[in-house]
Amino acid sequence: MELFVLFSILISLAAFFSYLNVRLLKLPSGISLMLMGTIAALGVIVLGHFSKNFQLIVEKELALIDFSEFLLGILLSFLLFAGSLHVNLEDLKKSAKSITSFAVVGTVLSTFLVGYSFQYLMQLFGQEIPILYCLLFGALISPTDPIAVMGILKKANLSKKVETNIVGESLFNDGIGVVIFATLLQIASVGIENFGAVDIGLLFVQEAGGGILAGGIIGFAGYRLMKSIDHFQTEILISLAMVMGGYSLCHYLHVSGPLAMVVAGIMTGNRGKSLAMSDMTRDYLGKFWEVTDEILNAILFMLIGLEIVIVDFDISYIIIGLVTAFVIICARFVALYSTASVFRFIKEFPLKTLKIMTWGGLRGGISVALALSLPADPYKNIIVSVTFVVVLFSILIQGLTIGGLIRKLSEKVG
Repeated sequence: MELFVLFSILISLAAFFSYLNVRLLKLPSGISLMLMGTIAALGVIVLGHFSKNFQLIVEKELALIDFSEFLLGILLSFLLFAGSLHVNLEDLKKSAKSITSFAVVGTVLSTFLVGYSFQYLMQLFGQEIPILYCLLFGALISPTDPIAVMGILKKANLSKKVETNIVGESLFNDGIGVVIFATLLQIASVGIENFGAVDIGLLFVQEAGGGILAGGIIGFAGYRLMKSIDHFQTEILISLAMVMGGYSLCHYLHVSGPLAMVVAGIMTGNRGKSLAMSDMTRDYLGKFWEVTDEILNAILFMLIGLEIVIVDFDISYIIIGLVTAFVIICARFVALYSTASVFRFIKEFPLKTLKIMTWGGLRGGISVALALSLPADPYKNIIVSVTFVVVLFSILIQGLTIGGLIRKLSEKVG
C-alpha cells in the first residue's frame, strides 16, 4: 500500500506541474517536470533543516523505489519501444552509416575520452579513482538519453536529416552504452587479469548482436500475430506483450533488452503499421503508446528531480560535476567530429550541425540509473553525485537553450 501511495503522490505532482507548464511555462514537458521536481526536492531539503522528521519521511518513501531497477528493468522497455514507433525506417536507412558510426564508434570513443579526463580531473581535486571506475563513469554518461532528446525535439524546428541522426543515434547509443557499461562492470567484478580481449569482444557481440537479433524476432512475431487479426484491443495487448515479455526474455538470455526494444519498435512502427493494421488499429495503438509515453516520462522526470533528496551532495562534488559537464560536452564534440571524419561523411555534417548534435545530446535517467546500479564501494558515492549534477545541467541548461541555438543556426543547417 505504501508503494501505491508513493506513486499516487508522484502522479498527482506530475499532473499538477504539467498543468502549470501547459498554462504558464510552455516548456518541453521533460524539462518542466525535472525543474519542478528539483525545486520540490530543494524545498524538502530546506524544510528538512527545520524538521528532520519531515525529510526522513520523504527519504523513507523515496527509498521504497529502487530507481535503477525501476528504470532499467521496467520503464526503459516501454519508453524505448514507444519512442521507436515514430522513427521512419526509410529516413533511418538513408542515415544508417552515420547513425551506426555515431552510436557505436562515437560512444566508445566518448567513453574513453570522458573516462581518462575524469580521472585527471579527480587527481586535480586530490582524489584517486582507478581508471576502470572512471571508464565506467564514461560509459554511463556518454550515451545521450532518447527520452530526454525526443522530448526536446518535439518543439525544435530541425531539418529532417539532423533530427533523424539525433533521434537514431540516441536510441541506439543508449543500448550500446548499456552494453559497454555491463562489459566494464563484468571486468571490474572478475578482475582485468581474468578477462582478455577475446572475452570482451564475445561479451559485446553477445549483448549487442543478440539484442538486435532478439528485437528482430520479437518484432516479426508481433507483426505476424497482428496481421492475422483485426481487433485493436488484442493488437494493443500484443504490443504490450512484445515489450514486457520480450524485455524479460532478453534479460534471461543475457542480451541487450534496450536494443531489442528499439528494433522491435521500429519494425512495429513501420512494417506493422503499414501492413498489419487497419486504420482504426493504427490510430488506437498510436494514441495508446503516446499516452503511455507521456505518463511514464512524467513519472521518470519527476522522480529524477526528487531523487536529489537522497543523494549525498558535497560542495566539491558539485564543482567537479559542473566542470565534468563541460568536459563531457567537449568529448562529445570530439567524438562526433572524429567519427564523421574517419568514416568520411564530414561533408554531410558541417560544424554547425555537429554543434547542434553536441549541445542537443542530453543526458537523463539512464545515466542516473546506471550510476545507482554500481555495487557499493568507496567510489560509488562520488560517481552518483557527479552523475546527478551532469544530468541536471544537461536537461535544465542544455535543454532550455538548445531551442535558441537551433534558431540561431537553423538557416545554415541542412
